[in-house]
Amino acid sequence: MIKELSWKEAAITVLQDATQPLTAQDIVQEIVERKLKTYLGATPWATVGSRLYTSMANEGAESPFTLPEKGRFALRAKGGPSTSDNQLSEVSEQKPSIGALSAKGIINALGMFWERTKVDWNGPQTKLLGMQSVGKPVDFGSQRGIYLLHDTQGVLYVGKVYPGPLGQRLWQHTFDRLGGRWTRFSWFGFYPVTEDGALQTDAVLPTNSVEALVLTLEAVLIEALEPRQNRKRGDTNFEDIEFLQFEDPKFVAERKLKILDELKSGIKAG
Repeated sequence: MIKELSWKEAAITVLQDATQPLTAQDIVQEIVERKLKTYLGATPWATVGSRLYTSMANEGAESPFTLPEKGRFALRAKGGPSTSDNQLSEVSEQKPSIGALSAKGIINALGMFWERTKVDWNGPQTKLLGMQSVGKPVDFGSQRGIYLLHDTQGVLYVGKVYPGPLGQRLWQHTFDRLGGRWTRFSWFGFYPVTEDGALQTDAVLPTNSVEALVLTLEAVLIEALEPRQNRKRGDTNFEDIEFLQFEDPKFVAERKLKILDELKSGIKAG
């Protein structure tokens, strides 16, 4: 039986063959394609960034990793300089640690332009399933934060989810005065996702930090409204905490059954 590589070991294997520095996303993609790990957890991008940053911060010159470019990792040449304090500061700001709040903001998970039709709106306990490009699905139904409802013309409605859960609030919008008007929704959550796919509902938010609030407001507005003159996505990096929508398995199963029924009908008709 082949021994499962640790994230650190897998990252070293990938970077040994790299011809240029790689982002955490690049490293994860290579790990998946080369089948270096079988268990990826729910936050593979943030996990890799956290592991490599921790190695550089704790091991210093003994760490095999360095940060030659902002947000990009490489292997340190033998006898070469260790990562500088400025570089470590950049990594700390860009790569949130697992199960902890991101360095400068209070948004720790988000989903953009999710489709209403891919959710099973079955009541207050509605599940909102999302995942990164690889990894395990996460249920964000109990998330708290800010949400937007979209129609064909843009943002239709903005609301807050606190203290009630996101799934319940959105479910209510399926039959209230906005029920027939929105087709997609976006959300920005306070609770971070742990590596095993659970929401850390006991996270302490830095609500007394003016800097955190300002950066969060800027990043949320840029991400949600996409102003034409903003060439970057704000100083708070959302890449590692964005989750893509995962269609409810119920609908996937129903679609497959429908295809089978159509095939059976076609065979009988033939």
